[in-house]
Amino acid sequence: MINQLDKAGTGAAGRSHRKRVDPKGKLDVLADTGGTSLPERDFRRLARGSKILLLHRRFIREIGVRHRCRQHHLIGEQKSRQTHNPCLNHTQSPLVVIFAARPDHRQACPSPLDSPTRGLDMPRMTDQAMKPVHVIGGGMAGSEATWQLVSKGVPVILHEMRGVKGTDAHHTDGLAELVCSNSFRSDDHRTNAVGLLHEEMRRLDSIILRQGDAARLPAGGALAVDRDVFSQAVTKELSEHPLVTINREEIPALPPEDWDSVIIATGPLTSESLSEAILKETGEGELAFFDAIAPVVYRDSVNTDKAWFQSRYDKGETEAERKAYLNCPMDKDQYEAFIDALIAAEKTEFKEWEANTPYFDGCLPIEVMAERGRETLRHGPMKPVGLTNPHNPTVKPWAIVQLRQDNALGTLFNLVGFQTKMKYGAQGEVLRMIPGLEEARFARLGGIHRNTFLNSPKLLDAQLRLKSQPRLRFAGQLIGVEGYVESAAMGLLAGRYAAAERLGTALTPPPATTALGALIGHVTGGHLDGGKGSFQPMNVNFGLFPPIEQPTVDADGNRIKGKAKTPARKNALSARALADLAVWQAG
Repeated sequence: MINQLDKAGTGAAGRSHRKRVDPKGKLDVLADTGGTSLPERDFRRLARGSKILLLHRRFIREIGVRHRCRQHHLIGEQKSRQTHNPCLNHTQSPLVVIFAARPDHRQACPSPLDSPTRGLDMPRMTDQAMKPVHVIGGGMAGSEATWQLVSKGVPVILHEMRGVKGTDAHHTDGLAELVCSNSFRSDDHRTNAVGLLHEEMRRLDSIILRQGDAARLPAGGALAVDRDVFSQAVTKELSEHPLVTINREEIPALPPEDWDSVIIATGPLTSESLSEAILKETGEGELAFFDAIAPVVYRDSVNTDKAWFQSRYDKGETEAERKAYLNCPMDKDQYEAFIDALIAAEKTEFKEWEANTPYFDGCLPIEVMAERGRETLRHGPMKPVGLTNPHNPTVKPWAIVQLRQDNALGTLFNLVGFQTKMKYGAQGEVLRMIPGLEEARFARLGGIHRNTFLNSPKLLDAQLRLKSQPRLRFAGQLIGVEGYVESAAMGLLAGRYAAAERLGTALTPPPATTALGALIGHVTGGHLDGGKGSFQPMNVNFGLFPPIEQPTVDADGNRIKGKAKTPARKNALSARALADLAVWQAG
């Protein structure tokens, strides 16, 4: 039974009922502080007339159905284990949000609670349930954490400084803006650890993976996205959600004490003032390293009489995926001249306080790789394997530069693995030495920016809380993971941990056999301390997973031999991970 509202706005027991306006101006709220009841048919009538409904403090109604109306935001539900008892008596329970609708659609949805949809498991809520969690940073991790929280019915205040204060690397004020690349890397969940992480996050309703899939571009076996479409979609979904408040402001210091639940996901470009505050709190000597950005060229400026379309090893199920990359070949003399020019090119000079900041090996500038050895690039981003030049099929290139589609229109392509700290003038001269790019026009030149991360194994507990101040959680690249997807994954877990804490429930860590569990386990305890500077940012990889017995026969009963052993082992690791994730998710 649900709260009764009589014509005078007063319940039968004389308690007042009211319609109030949400301070954000988005919602009017139908609420009741009494304990009277209302037949379900009248509840449905009232539901059609209000943008948001709240149940009273003393009774939480069992709602056994959900709605799929796309114009509504499903905020939450309370599921009763006593299926034959229509009421649960929770004395001192808070108001519970049921659903919210856009103003122009309130009357157009005749039965908003009728149809099944993707469920939200709403635990019993405590008096803290409607108090917001503060998320600082609107990048991949902060956006994902925000979504996970509001999906559980917990309101969020998202603080993002872009819009009032920019960074050296971002170009917009959009949430989840992709800076270095438009690729989420391999989407193969059977034999690739990051592909497995994709699949686990999809199964946990990740906004980053859902919108990434929606903005997908051809990229062979990888998941590449139109970065503008992707960021705009994440921004729209979160900004329109009735439980999300976005404050455009810098948080220059540690949050005030009355913010009792905070997720700090300020990422690799954490402001200097906040970095200093974190340094002071943690007692650590340093938080930073350098990251670099790859250039982007206009597709119509690439000479396809020299370059050709092909994905490495012809990976992909469609023709577009098998031809997702533009390839520019070099012979030995061209490669050697290119290396000489890279090493001699004028580079960005660091400020004095940046001089001793190291690079992360997973995102080295090409000129730094060239300085490490003349063959380094040829065995790295310029490796000439898995590709055949149709313009000269009998001659194997000495090296190959690959370009990957960067937007849905196919007008922009980025140079894969070509992060650089060369000055802008030098970039144009050196990169136009690449066959096929002699007349290249650049939509964006490469650059370099300072990255920031914590010594997480020492400073954070298993739920990503700062040991010295447990009200503060950290997520994303700031905790020492590398990559868009890894950052979002840590935001996903931080959001779920914070939601469970707000709702008074327990959330066990994901199994160590899953990609999520392996990654957070490494960050919060799996790293072996080798002294100062030994903890470095890490991409997800199967080396972080607990060992598994090597399969000896395939599905057809044939003995697995030689090179087939490695993909078979990865397949087994992936299958175990998804099975264990399902058990964890159900529990």
